Amino acid sequence: MNTIKTAVHFVDNYLIAPTNPITINLIGAGGTGSKVLTALLEMNHSLIEFGHPGLFVTLWDDDTITTANLGRQKFARSEVGLLKSVAIINKANRNEGTNWKAQPSKFERDRFGNINEKAIANITITCVDNVKARFDVAEILKSSKKAFGNDRNRPLYWLDFGNSQHTGQVILATVGSIDQPESKKYETVASLPFITDEYGELLKQSEKEDDTPSCSLPDALAKQDLFINGSLAQMGCDLLWKLFRNGMTQSKGFFHNLKDYRTTPIKVA
Repeated sequence: MNTIKTAVHFVDNYLIAPTNPITINLIGAGGTGSKVLTALLEMNHSLIEFGHPGLFVTLWDDDTITTANLGRQKFARSEVGLLKSVAIINKANRNEGTNWKAQPSKFERDRFGNINEKAIANITITCVDNVKARFDVAEILKSSKKAFGNDRNRPLYWLDFGNSQHTGQVILATVGSIDQPESKKYETVASLPFITDEYGELLKQSEKEDDTPSCSLPDALAKQDLFINGSLAQMGCDLLWKLFRNGMTQSKGFFHNLKDYRTTPIKVA
């Protein structure tokens, strides 16, 4: 009798036993990104306690803090007018003794169309609010996989966060294929597709034409309810944490509905 094996993805060995801190590009410092950064600080401290080199995060965001960001995002009234990336990274470094980097610009090719090798990281985390930005990141990651191979900046994974007012999703992808061990117990899966490849048409259909910025907190909450960003950030970072701790995953993400408290895992296949 043939037994159906459970499909799993084994994490790239470099995440488990790196020679340097794992490099992470966090793109977006808004409602979700600012909370993801807090979770990454907790993860960094915990990994170091386990003898791991920890994380080195670069936060990409060219936006400034407005009064509409207060309350829902990790900013204080005294920071209104400052660059989001600079303000939140400065606080992180002061509080935790890290040396993480703020990049107050968009994550994109330079004006000559080139990709800066130093701008590529082992893990890319996107917390962006438009579809075009996701497709731009996907194109850069596919190009960088062919161009850069040193462990410190070798692109391995892309973790994407996205949400509407009450719902959202987190999806993990590999940048190319990850070598998998031989296994008699599991069906190993080397490649997890980009969100832009697997759900590209749905992303384009869901794109809204109105990109008008919120002028107040009530306006912002009409677009994204108060705790949707935080709940996604915690659960998505738990997925990342389990990659480090377990070295494997049966799920490549989840769909989350905070309105009726339902979360559906997306299984590796």
